[in-house]
Amino acid sequence: MKIRSAGIVAYGAYLPSQRVSGSQIAQAQGKLDDNIPHALGVTQKTVPEIDEDTITMSVQAGFQALERLNSRQKQKIGTLFIGSESHPYAVKPSASVVKAALGLPEQLASADLQFACKAGTQALQICASFVAAGMTKLGMAIGADTAQARPGDVLEFTASAGAAALIVGKENLLARLLATHSITTDTPDFWRRPKQDYPEHAGRFTGEPGYFYHVRTATQQLLEETNLRPEDIDWCVFHTPNAKFPQAAARQLGFHKHQLKHSLLVEEIGNTYAAASLLAFINVLDHAAAGQKILVTSYGSGAGADSFLFETTPLLVQQRKKWHGFLQEQADQATPISYQKTLSKLEH
Repeated sequence: MKIRSAGIVAYGAYLPSQRVSGSQIAQAQGKLDDNIPHALGVTQKTVPEIDEDTITMSVQAGFQALERLNSRQKQKIGTLFIGSESHPYAVKPSASVVKAALGLPEQLASADLQFACKAGTQALQICASFVAAGMTKLGMAIGADTAQARPGDVLEFTASAGAAALIVGKENLLARLLATHSITTDTPDFWRRPKQDYPEHAGRFTGEPGYFYHVRTATQQLLEETNLRPEDIDWCVFHTPNAKFPQAAARQLGFHKHQLKHSLLVEEIGNTYAAASLLAFINVLDHAAAGQKILVTSYGSGAGADSFLFETTPLLVQQRKKWHGFLQEQADQATPISYQKTLSKLEH
């Protein structure tokens, strides 16, 4: 689906400041000989404080996005969609609390979304559709998660926390949305039933036909629709459950390693689930030059993928000169904590 009348006008991100290393997790699990962190390409992951959840992190990311938006534009935000698989309430929307905290207008279309790790990009698609259709001037899309993993599970090496917020509009674009494409299948690779504390996963389906089939197919179909080849793209972002999968997907699709630069923040922060693809995209926006094409393909277990094609504008480069608190800076300001302290936060 080609979209030529919408794009990114502002964005923000939030990462918890504490990290636990993969080597500490391996030591606690008695798996030092397996070298799992190296195999996954994830050296450490974020650890949320006991009072940090999807709502609080969404608010922090939203505040940064609003700081980068013209203050007179705030009241034009007419949609707010939040994608997450760790909403604090089963019945009560995160969106209503975030709306109040950010001071968004009462005339607001909003909802919480859930589609595993692609819920955040689904929020972006919905906001872009509202804007392109003329139903609202601006829309805010958020992906946020405090991912859970059973102690001793391999997911414990990567499951982390973070939030990304993007404001979509038609004017003063930082990155123009050229096209988007989605696919969905019923693939049981990852799930959590009601009242279960931790998710379950069918390991044999995780790579194929889960992640790789959906990422490949959505990306290939978007490229076909736009008559582009991998070499026509400046930067590519593929969902980052670890650093290994997106690099393999890039090779399969004909992309080169340098096109992944800036999108593998997962190595330092872990898998932020519904925020992961959006945070990787934001890190690319923090570094991209004007007139560059960025391809973003998310993946959500269960399963589906959303693929996007953006083109940056000169305004992005101009605006970045005024900003602070870039995503890489947040990642670099990590405070190491012990595995025992990590467990104590989870118990609360």
